[in-house]
This record gives sequence, C-alpha cells and structure tokens, in this order.
Amino acid sequence: MFTGIVQSLGSVVAIESRAGDLRLRIAAPGFEVARLGLGDSVACAGCCLTVVERHGHEFLADVSRETLALTTLADWRPGHTLNLEPALRAGDALGGHLVSGHVDGRALLITRHDDARSQRLRWRAPLGLARFIASKGSVALDGVSLTVNEVEGAEFGVNIIPHTQQVTTFGTLAPGAEVNLEVDVIARYAARLLQADGKLGG
Repeated sequence: MFTGIVQSLGSVVAIESRAGDLRLRIAAPGFEVARLGLGDSVACAGCCLTVVERHGHEFLADVSRETLALTTLADWRPGHTLNLEPALRAGDALGGHLVSGHVDGRALLITRHDDARSQRLRWRAPLGLARFIASKGSVALDGVSLTVNEVEGAEFGVNIIPHTQQVTTFGTLAPGAEVNLEVDVIARYAARLLQADGKLGG
C-alpha cells in the first residue's frame, strides 16, 4: 500500500522488451534505493512495480502486458519523468489516502488555469470509472493523492498547490496529457458489495 505522497522524482533510463513484456531501468536520485530489497514495491507514476534488481541509484522493474494495457507505461520513453513513492511501512504517517498502486485507467487533462497561487486542473475519467469519483473524495493521479473539488459527469476538478507543482510532475503537465488514475479503494469495494447484494436480493 501507498499514501499518494510523492517522495522523489525519477526518470526512465532504459526500456527492454522481453517477449511482450517490458523491463524498465529507473533512475531515482534522492530516493533511498539502498533501502529497497528485491521484491519490494515502488509506486512509479502511481503504478505498483516490483524491484527485481538494484544498481546504485537505479532499480529495475518488470511490467506485464496487463499493466501496459491499462496504464500510461506503454507510452514511456527513456528520459520520461515520473513520481516515485516507496511502499508504506509500519509506523509511517498516512499523509494522503490509502492507495493500492493498482491503476484503474487513464485520466485526460482537459484544462488548467491559475487559482490564486494554486492551479485548478480539470480531468476527464473513463466512463466506467466516473461513478467512483465523488466531490470531496480522493483520487490518485500519477500516484499523487488529491481531493476532488467538483464532479460533472465524467469530468472532475482538483487543485494543485505550489508545493505539489514543485515536487511532482504536475508542474509541467499540459492539456491533452494522460495520467494514471486510481479511484478510491473504499468506493471500489462499496460498489462491488452493492452489486453483490443486488444479485442476491434478485
């Protein structure tokens, strides 16, 4: 599990194709790579990846075809910048919200504009995921825990404060960009339980 509080920016160093899957080499300067063990999880732009090798300030992770189909990882190229967060450890502060790192789909950035010192960003979610997004609820976008300001159909808005603009990739995103979207895990399970209850009641 993760909290959606980005700890470092990393970048893709190399991408190796492996029989339909990919292996990524990710540089993580300022990230405590030495603390990572083989098999540990790291949220890379919100996607939970498993460390398979470590080399200095870099680590390697494999990406399955399922992940490539659901996330933006298939579009990454060497030099791509991404948000990084290690898995939550016992005793760590839960500064954002519980994030699984299991990306549900992509969100499209429609507009952004100044709102005092913050930036207001408006997104479009896939229709199948829009019902899980609620005003004042939480979403994770490229691994960043954010509060939803308003919802209108499949579109929703968030505010990005100056600190978040500086320490994540959100400072440079332009309209038309796509990011990894994870809806709130509680909303996902609540919908599943309601669906199951409906079938049982029928």
